[in-house]
Amino acid sequence: MHDLLRFATAGSVDDGKSTLIGRLLYDSKSIFVDQYDAVEAASQRRGDDYVDLALLTDGLRAEREQGITIDVAYRYFATPVRKFIIADTPGHPQYTRNMVTGASTAEAALILVDARKGVVEQSRRHSLLASMLGVRHLVVCINKMDLVAYSQETYDAIVQDFTDFASRLQGVEIEFIPISALVGDNVVDRGEKMRWYNGPTLLYHLEHLHVAGDRNLTDVRFPVQYVIRPQSNQNRDFRGYAGTIASGVMRPGDPVLALPSGMTSTISAIDGPTGPLPEAYSGMSVVVRLADEIDLSRGDMLVRPNNKPDLTQDLDLGLCWMDETQTLVPGKMLAIKQTTQWARAKVTEVVYRMDINTLRRDETAQELALNDIGRVKVRVTKPLAVDAYRDNRVTGAVILVDEATNRTVAAGFVR
Repeated sequence: MHDLLRFATAGSVDDGKSTLIGRLLYDSKSIFVDQYDAVEAASQRRGDDYVDLALLTDGLRAEREQGITIDVAYRYFATPVRKFIIADTPGHPQYTRNMVTGASTAEAALILVDARKGVVEQSRRHSLLASMLGVRHLVVCINKMDLVAYSQETYDAIVQDFTDFASRLQGVEIEFIPISALVGDNVVDRGEKMRWYNGPTLLYHLEHLHVAGDRNLTDVRFPVQYVIRPQSNQNRDFRGYAGTIASGVMRPGDPVLALPSGMTSTISAIDGPTGPLPEAYSGMSVVVRLADEIDLSRGDMLVRPNNKPDLTQDLDLGLCWMDETQTLVPGKMLAIKQTTQWARAKVTEVVYRMDINTLRRDETAQELALNDIGRVKVRVTKPLAVDAYRDNRVTGAVILVDEATNRTVAAGFVR
C-alpha cells in the first residue's frame, strides 16, 4: 500500500506552476495519449510552437483565455513509490484566498520562484501563509533556469535571499531545487546543464519526503458529524456516531469524554466501511459506538478523559481575510465554523496586521481588508473545543461566514 502526499503549488503569476504540474504528470507517465493529443492541438490553436503542458491543469475556459490560474485545480497521480494529490493554486494577489484553500490540507508546498525575477512579494506571502497553515515542508523550486543560462550564481543569490526571509518562519523545513518546468530539467529527470547541483530531482524529493511524523496520533479528537439511529425494528437499539477522526488513535475499550456535556463512557465498537475495526486513527471516517447511552449530537466531540482540548468562548486567531466587499472591524458579527460545530462570533479586537514583506506587525491597524493577514480576538456564543493549530490542524482551524450572504469571508487558526 502506497502512502499519500498532498502538496500545493504556490508562487507569483506566470512563475510556471501549471507548467510544472503538467511536466510532472507527463514525465511520470500519468496522462493518457488522448489527453496529450488534446493539449497539443490546443497549443497549436493558440499559436504556440511547443506543447503547453500547463493546459493539463488550467481547466477553466477563463484561465485558458487569460493564461493564468484563477481557481484551485486538483490533480491526482501516482508513481511506484507514492500517490499524490496536487492543489494548483492561483498566483495573482487577489486570489490569495484560493491559495489558502489549497494549502489548508497540504503536507508540503511547492513555492515557485522565477529565476529572472527572484523572490517577490507573492513568494513571501505564500510562504508565510503555508507556514501559518501548518505546512511544515517547503520546496522552493527556482524555475526557468533555462532563461538565465542555468547560472549557479543566480540560483545561489535567490537561495540566500529566500533563506534570509525564511529565517523568521517557524517550524518549516526547506529544500531548494533549480528546475526548468518547460524543458523538464530536474523535475523528473536530472538536467545535464546543471551538473553543479548535487541535490535530488523534484519528483525524487516528493517521493521520499517523510511526513508520517507530522500527524498527531497522541490527542484523541473525534468531532461528531452525524448520529445514526436506524428506524427498522431489527436495529432499533443501534446508536452510532459518525465522523472523521481529527487526531489520535481510537480502540474499542478506550474510555472517552463527551464535550461539552462532560459525560463519560467507553468505546464498545468502531465500524469502518467494511465492518468492525480493531483500531482507527486520524483521517479515517468511522462510526463509533459507546457502551452507555449519553447525550451526543452533531458538533459535540469525543476525547480522552485525561487529554482534553480547551473549552472556551474567547478565541485568539490568526486570520486571512478573504472578502473584497467588506473589511473586518471590531464589533462585526459573523458565523463561525470549527470542526462540525457552528456558532456566532463577535470580533472584539484587531490586534495587528502583518506586513508580508518584512513580517513586522502593524499594531495600529484597526481593520483587515482583502488578503490581509493578521491577529484578531473573537467572542463566541457558545464554548468550542479547540486546540492550538500548531498541535492540531483540524480542531485548531476555523472559518468565518457572513450570515447575510453565506459567503466564507475568512480562514483562521487558533493561536
